[in-house]
Amino acid sequence: MMQVWNRIYWGNSVQDWLTALATLIVAMTVLYFLKRLLIARLKAWSLKTKNDLDDFLISVVERSLVPLLYLGAVYFSIRTLTLSATVNKVIHVAYLFVFTFFMLRIISSVIREAIFSFIKTKKDKREKQKEAKGLLIIVNVVIWMLGIVFLIDNLGYDVTTIIAGLGIGGIAIALAAQTILGDLFSYFVIFFDRPFEIGDFIVVEDKPGTVEYIGIKTTRLKTLSGEQLICSNTYLTNSRVHNFKRMEERRIAFKLGVTYQTPQAKLRRIPGIVKSIIESQADIRFDRGHFSNFGDFSLDFEFVYYVLNPDYNLFMDKQQDIYLDIAGAFEQEKIDFAYPTQSLFMEKAEVVVSNGRVAERTS
Repeated sequence: MMQVWNRIYWGNSVQDWLTALATLIVAMTVLYFLKRLLIARLKAWSLKTKNDLDDFLISVVERSLVPLLYLGAVYFSIRTLTLSATVNKVIHVAYLFVFTFFMLRIISSVIREAIFSFIKTKKDKREKQKEAKGLLIIVNVVIWMLGIVFLIDNLGYDVTTIIAGLGIGGIAIALAAQTILGDLFSYFVIFFDRPFEIGDFIVVEDKPGTVEYIGIKTTRLKTLSGEQLICSNTYLTNSRVHNFKRMEERRIAFKLGVTYQTPQAKLRRIPGIVKSIIESQADIRFDRGHFSNFGDFSLDFEFVYYVLNPDYNLFMDKQQDIYLDIAGAFEQEKIDFAYPTQSLFMEKAEVVVSNGRVAERTS
């Protein structure tokens, strides 16, 4: 019997192989029951809570931590055996690859959950989640690059040389892709400074539209005429952007002109007439009204009022009602609106004969 136990296969006795197998079976069994009991209880507990943090932790444990523990059980069971240097190196490298993959996935998931948990505390969380997708791509790229450097370092290679090479290569890439990097940094400006968000109606220079998507390089607007307008992030951060969504009330200033033949008594009544018309409208606050200027062909009045709602359609409806009421009131008062005209005054000439000389005299 002892001879059977001491027989050597691939550099290990039967007893060594059985010990490794028993270690693996025990570890797998313990992990299996821990998974069944612990995760089942955690899931039952999470159903009683209102936050999503416990659900996230259970998901991380189930998707990443448990497979990592199973991997560790297999790895350390195999390490109890005496294997050749080549086989040991292959197993070690494979373990490092898989271990790094799961650890990076855990770190990425934690950062993603932290960002989205912060966003959930803000208003318009759906729009902000769309905006954060570009940031998550960049964060994941950085995490995985650091993970690859960590893996290479653990494989025994000189990381200093690789980092130096990456630095030189990074400078070359930066010089070759200045525009792309400029848009990338502008994306960070838009994300953190928030001059506008998805769903905001903005005007960039003379281009109005609703923000549909904010990407790493471009931002897309849906214009009033229906087409999609694509702008680079650098262009947006360097431009004057009017954000109408954040406007709480709309200030309206308008002028009207009447003819010079209008009597003074009627001129004095015009500010009061217009004021009463504006104040009769709901959601409107009258500010001022004055006789402001002697124009080239009209006597000018200026009026200012506020629409207490940023909605553009409401503003247009109120403006239409006010203009129609003003036209009706002026028609009733027989006050004429001025329009570009010129009056030509002709002088009458008389012929006078004096001392035999002819001369013209105007009157």
